[in-house]
Amino acid sequence: MRDVIPVALIVTTRNEGLNIEKCLRSAYGLFEDIFVIDSESEDDTRTIAGRYTTHVVSLPYVHKMIIPWIYQWGLDNLPIRSDWVMILEADQEVTPPLRDELEIIFRDGSVREDGFYIRRRQIFRGRLLRFGGYGSKFMLKLFRRGAGELDKTEQDTRVYVSGRTRKLRGTILENNLKESEILFYLQKHLRYAEAFAQEEYQRRLTGREWKLRPSLLGTPDQRVLWLKGRYYRLPLYLRAFGYFFYRYVWLLGFLDGREGAIFHFLQAFWFRLIVDIRLAELMASGRQDVANDDTVGCEAGRRRS
Repeated sequence: MRDVIPVALIVTTRNEGLNIEKCLRSAYGLFEDIFVIDSESEDDTRTIAGRYTTHVVSLPYVHKMIIPWIYQWGLDNLPIRSDWVMILEADQEVTPPLRDELEIIFRDGSVREDGFYIRRRQIFRGRLLRFGGYGSKFMLKLFRRGAGELDKTEQDTRVYVSGRTRKLRGTILENNLKESEILFYLQKHLRYAEAFAQEEYQRRLTGREWKLRPSLLGTPDQRVLWLKGRYYRLPLYLRAFGYFFYRYVWLLGFLDGREGAIFHFLQAFWFRLIVDIRLAELMASGRQDVANDDTVGCEAGRRRS
């Protein structure tokens, strides 16, 4: 008999009929509770999820799948009993080595950490990506509920933990079966490009800081934010070329074969270029709005004089 650990799992879904079963099957019998937050799926997502948990919650699709917002809503509103929470997306799975490691960690109940980073391995169109830096990213997926929160204004899902963290050896596996259709993958990136451009535009406009202090030598999240801050300062368009070169050449992404070439080109270059084009449009529109306001002010001044 395997141990059930005192952790609640939260999974987000929208039209994930192809992915949700392998996700929940990988987690079934391990977690104290499994919560599925479904955003008005139009396929059989809810039916499949109901085979593994009675906690399938509907959330209106007004948030446009801003994933951090959904997770924070779950933390604030779900009837979670345990002090610990793990978050997964529907295309992610708990691997057997990670299951074993989690059972050992929570067996004696004396966990000193407040959060755990778990390495994500990436499968794209049936191929495990081993190079290019993307398929071995550490993500804070498991944390004490009272010590962690998400930034609902960010597009990246990032848990901010106030306390001690460490990395686990076990991994999660990300394998989105819907991405086997290239049109889905392109449309997905167009949606995210708009969201990422809007976020960067607002950060440039307001100077809004991240909740976590960026640091090259800090936690994996601090390092990501430090690098993202430097990326923001690079010239638009050119930075997409540079990032693709870094991923595909410097980090040996070309060794991932044909599917790797498709993935790295679209994710590291095409997607980033679309973000830059859209960001340039937003910035030009903002300058035009300022110019129009100045013109109106000048006209009003002349009328008053």
